[in-house]
Amino acid sequence: MPPAEAPGSEARLALTAGVGCYVIWGLVPLVFQTLGHQGVSHWEILANRTIWAAPTALAFVLATGQGRQVLAVVRDVRRLGWLALSALLIAVNWMTYIWAVNSGRVLETSLGYYLIPLLAMAAGALVFRERIDRVGATAIALAAVGVAIQALALGRIPMVSLTLAFSFGGYGIVRKLVAADAQTGLLVECLILAVPGLAYVLWLHAAGQGHFGVAPVATTWLIACGPITAIPLLLFAWAARRLPFSVVGFLQFISPTMGFFLGVLQGEAMTRARALSFVFIWGGVAVFAYGAWRRTRPIPQVATA
Repeated sequence: MPPAEAPGSEARLALTAGVGCYVIWGLVPLVFQTLGHQGVSHWEILANRTIWAAPTALAFVLATGQGRQVLAVVRDVRRLGWLALSALLIAVNWMTYIWAVNSGRVLETSLGYYLIPLLAMAAGALVFRERIDRVGATAIALAAVGVAIQALALGRIPMVSLTLAFSFGGYGIVRKLVAADAQTGLLVECLILAVPGLAYVLWLHAAGQGHFGVAPVATTWLIACGPITAIPLLLFAWAARRLPFSVVGFLQFISPTMGFFLGVLQGEAMTRARALSFVFIWGGVAVFAYGAWRRTRPIPQVATA
């Protein structure tokens, strides 16, 4: 059952938090590109992102009093195994994204994140036996046509877009199956990823190739990768529990739209075929948003004598 709309000032605060998390996600490419210009490699950015996200996630766990739940999860081999899988999936997503935005493929990342809610709808039907109505099927079909046209426009399968969509979609499925709160799961995932991340950073410094603590600008942005990773997730989790599903459905397209315009402004190729592919994707998004609104609008009461 979707969350009821929060009253008054709390609803406005929830909307602000929701918009804020997606705006942060929309600006993240600029952070990674800044680090890339400082000579920081994709792997070093990822490693530092996992390291510095851990203390931020720990702060959230302590603030919400979930320390005991973290210990319970760590002692449960089955839940720990599922979170190790979700950590691997989100690491693939992060690495693909970092590499793409620093390789002039921001438009492909935009396409990937437009596909995620539509892919989630399809996964809900295939994995959780959720019913897809005619509106949902239309949205998925339009998105599929958009991906096909994008493949023709690029002359290849848009692997960046599909990897981002399927890795995050898989992450969402795993997290739905694991009995752990958002803050607890995030901390355990960060701790799992921080171990190889820290080992890699130490190896880089031993080889004289590390940037942390050497270049002040790079060091500042590498530390900032932690809060930039964890804070939007916290804002999203808080807002999603207080906003109607239809509102969340609209908000989740803010960051890929920002990514689309960022890619265009940075001079990425926008051919007619590629533009047409986004027209179909936006069509699917519009149909998806309409379906979300229709499912959550109030049902009119029929007067009875």
